[in-house]
Amino acid sequence: MDRYLQRWFQLREHGTTLRQELIAGLTTFVTVVYIVAVHSAILSDAGIPVTAGVVATVFASCVGCLLVGLWANAPIVMVPGMGINVLFTYTFVQKMGLSWSEALAVVLVSGVLFVWVAFSPLSGVLQRTVPGSLKEAITVGIGLLLTLIGLQKGGLVVSDPRTLLALGDLGEPRVLVTCATLAVGLVLYVRKVTGSLLLTLATGTVLGICSGLTEAGGESTLSLDAYSLLFGGFSFASWLTLPFWVAVFSLTMVITFENFGLIQGQLKMLQRKDESSRVLKAASLSTLTCGWLGTSPTVAAVETAAGITAGGRTGLTAVTTGLLFLGTLAVAPWMGMIPDSAVAPILILIGGLMLENIRWIPLQDFSEGFPAFLIIALIPLSQSIPDGIAFGFVGYALLKLGAGRGREVPAPMYIISGLFLVHLILRGLI
Repeated sequence: MDRYLQRWFQLREHGTTLRQELIAGLTTFVTVVYIVAVHSAILSDAGIPVTAGVVATVFASCVGCLLVGLWANAPIVMVPGMGINVLFTYTFVQKMGLSWSEALAVVLVSGVLFVWVAFSPLSGVLQRTVPGSLKEAITVGIGLLLTLIGLQKGGLVVSDPRTLLALGDLGEPRVLVTCATLAVGLVLYVRKVTGSLLLTLATGTVLGICSGLTEAGGESTLSLDAYSLLFGGFSFASWLTLPFWVAVFSLTMVITFENFGLIQGQLKMLQRKDESSRVLKAASLSTLTCGWLGTSPTVAAVETAAGITAGGRTGLTAVTTGLLFLGTLAVAPWMGMIPDSAVAPILILIGGLMLENIRWIPLQDFSEGFPAFLIIALIPLSQSIPDGIAFGFVGYALLKLGAGRGREVPAPMYIISGLFLVHLILRGLI
């Protein structure tokens, strides 16, 4: 077995060992496993049962990790993307009126389009075309949206008819548990404790039980009855409607750009940027499976950096993480007892970490900075990722032309901006 793994993953060539790869895989798993609970909680807001969402999350993460690990031989872990799940639940289902089964059909079609992009020269064109300022702004905007959702879930921010939003009741048990859990999470993270987000989630759950926000216990066994409806449960009932194709266009753009940025950044840590094409292809196939498995699309996890830092250099790290995900099915029956006040601090903390990308935006150049600002402001304020992105892309082309710098913009960028303009016009007709 050891000889087979050495040969398949080329461990010696990459300067690593079997033990080092297994430790890196375990480190990544402990760092990222929180996604199973948090992602299933977000899917539940779209009407998907928590237990079914847990199973879908586990299967999608396992399949994605195996694809990247075995085919691309990279230590990059695939899990359902934070932000993209928000797009799935709060935009497609709650705002645009699609059912979760119709939203899964959107995921399936977007996966097909992403595969086409990844396996064609178009992937290189898009990577060179879209300016870095807009890519970074998308990350920051999604981070602020995650923060807003976390604040609302935790009761720290509530709706107000006069000011739209206001501070919640700080004496309410839910808010107190949210604040206490967030404080614990911040301390754990700043002290670089391995698995800090997982420990934060556990802390919030225990506090939620102690304060009566949730009840201890759960189902005694894992039932796959709910998941049997979710697996392959996509529906094309609305495929002839405008919201369906607006959703397809928006999701395809988001998963394409997000995976571009994440994969390039992680391979840069490994000094293997020339391998991005193969990893991107594996990532696109992972996304394609999500429509069948019953979840929003996977992306290259930010937590991959933990495994790389721990010494992960090959796909064996990703394979190890993927197989460990299967073990979480044992605790799936108890996932429903995790309260919103435990999930909320995770969303707030992740949102804060995503804000870091703002430093790469050249704000001193108004034609670059203002379109980025539009994306950052409108994604959370409109609570719509595609609408915020659309305003930024259209504003970018308009400002460059208005400043007499139209030649700085590649022709494909004008086409993309034009498509986003069409998106905004169509959104007005929905």
